[in-house]
Amino acid sequence: MASEWPLTKVGDLATSVSETHRFGKDKLVFLNTSDVLWGEFLHHSYTSPRDWPGQAKKSIRKDDILFSEIRPANGRWAYVDVEADDYVVSTKLMVIRARPDRVLPRFLYYFLTSSETTSWLQHLAESRSGTFPQITFDQIAELELAVPPVTVQEAIARFLDSIDEKRKLNRRMNSTLASIAQALFNHLFPYSTDDDLPDGWRIGRLDELLVLQRGFDLPSSERSVGPYPVLAASGPSGTHARFMVHGPGVTTGRSGVLGKVYFVHEDFWPLNTSLWIREFRHATPSYAFYVLRSLDFELFNAGSAVPTLNRNHVHNLPVVIPPTKTVQEFDRAVMPLLSRQKTNQEEIQTLAALRNTLLPKLLSGEVRVN
Repeated sequence: MASEWPLTKVGDLATSVSETHRFGKDKLVFLNTSDVLWGEFLHHSYTSPRDWPGQAKKSIRKDDILFSEIRPANGRWAYVDVEADDYVVSTKLMVIRARPDRVLPRFLYYFLTSSETTSWLQHLAESRSGTFPQITFDQIAELELAVPPVTVQEAIARFLDSIDEKRKLNRRMNSTLASIAQALFNHLFPYSTDDDLPDGWRIGRLDELLVLQRGFDLPSSERSVGPYPVLAASGPSGTHARFMVHGPGVTTGRSGVLGKVYFVHEDFWPLNTSLWIREFRHATPSYAFYVLRSLDFELFNAGSAVPTLNRNHVHNLPVVIPPTKTVQEFDRAVMPLLSRQKTNQEEIQTLAALRNTLLPKLLSGEVRVN
């Protein structure tokens, strides 16, 4: 059991690395905090050092752990599972290097990224003064964990790897599905208001396609957790026991955040910081979703200190009105893709909950794996 495993500080198991990269090549892969998320590199793109921010300088190598100094509970971490001679990271990313004679790097990675650890680090970060909640490696070094025999570490890491790999697969699949849907939209609706339109196509106003409506007030004191998603300008914002709009529906930001568009499969509650489509006149929900995504809402910012969108200004926007048949063809092709994305996302959330539940039990020895 865990009581048999030696309790050891992270500082005795790993070091923080700050090797300056010598930039011996014209192009390298640069990773900032925004380029890592929930264990993955979001890109492997080679760029010139001339294009990097001034703070970029640290080298990494295989089996390093990248962990953001800012907002440690926001998922900006990754395990380096590739040969990384051509990789450089921002100084805003801690590079934590396990001592392999003391701990399996992958086992340490799972300890550092457990919900218990990141929540505690977030608490430490928020207790410090400053604009952004931030931590240091010295704080991480003081954390203690029970270190089982290496065979147990390997078994735990393999089991958790299988969960994380399935989550990564689902995220990649959703990215592919989104690309296919966008390609279908571009293919079926290639015309702009500047083009000569074929028969059956015409120029009209956006409110001939759809009608936007301001969302509804919902004070936090009146919220109760329930089955219906709540949509704010920035996207999903918890749940509520009641809904105001039947799904499927589409929302976008009205105040605070502009330009993000969300497709909602189920019944939902749009908050007053958002706009929702009250009426689909010459559009289906899937077509309306991609039409709104194609608009530059920043052009309609009312110019106040808080970005604000006036729905009446958007309604007057000239748009191409396609034939009804083409819209219906698009809907038949894309709705299954959107539904599959939803299923995959729900599975990602289920796997994340499983990981968060099992990880502390595995690390403590309460649950064993063969």
